[in-house]
Amino acid sequence: MKALLLIIAVLFSANSFAGVDEADAAYDNGAYKKAFHLFKKAAEQNKADAQFNLGMMYRKGEGTVQDYKKAIHWYKKAAEQNYANAQVSLGTMYKHGKGTVQDYKKAIHWYKKVAEKNNADAQYNLGLMYNNGEGTVQDYKKAFHLFKKAAEQNQAEAQNNLGLMYSNGEGTVQDYKKAFHLYKKAAEQNQADAQFNLGMMYGKGNGTVRNYVRAHMWWNITSAQYGDTEAQYNLGIIENEMTSADISKAQNMARKCVASNYKDC
Repeated sequence: MKALLLIIAVLFSANSFAGVDEADAAYDNGAYKKAFHLFKKAAEQNKADAQFNLGMMYRKGEGTVQDYKKAIHWYKKAAEQNYANAQVSLGTMYKHGKGTVQDYKKAIHWYKKVAEKNNADAQYNLGLMYNNGEGTVQDYKKAFHLFKKAAEQNQAEAQNNLGLMYSNGEGTVQDYKKAFHLYKKAAEQNQADAQFNLGMMYGKGNGTVRNYVRAHMWWNITSAQYGDTEAQYNLGIIENEMTSADISKAQNMARKCVASNYKDC
């Protein structure tokens, strides 16, 4: 089974500053240099959303040279104004030591501030820290609790990781049916690891009736879409148990699933 790595909040948010609206439009149109200039102008006027977006552009090297230290600088300014996305991103910079010395405790500090406000990304990231014992004692029950809160807000990575905890009986009683349900919800949001894991549930008959056609469908998707070598290996194994008609059916189902944006799977 697989778990997704940490994510960074990258969403732009609504704002009341006209220059930021113009910058958002420029960014969406791929005019990164113009967007960078406008965000910088607004950020220097202490607009938290612009500070966050400027930090993001420094982090990604869009419209400017990539500079993690400057990204940290602007994330901090926005985070100190309680801008949630900046607080999550700042925590992630500390976790990975980007633009600063790696510091798990500071990462936890920033994640906690936002997780307490029911921010799903912060809850997920903080859950990872507890799950992996990074900057704190490993605590599966706390990880489970945080993943559950984020999953209830339809956060796909949290749904996948909560499914893993149900599958493995970590922080909770093992429950394959609940794991299957969560993998399915995340898979239908195009969460790659959940798609792989859902294939495993169908292949083994855990939490559902064994169904090689559906297992093949999900592994076909992760193999074709993401080049997943484990999925490719599993396809080779499972095809020995399938008829050519079943393989063809699974391939058609995979194409239909992707074409429907994972709504008809």
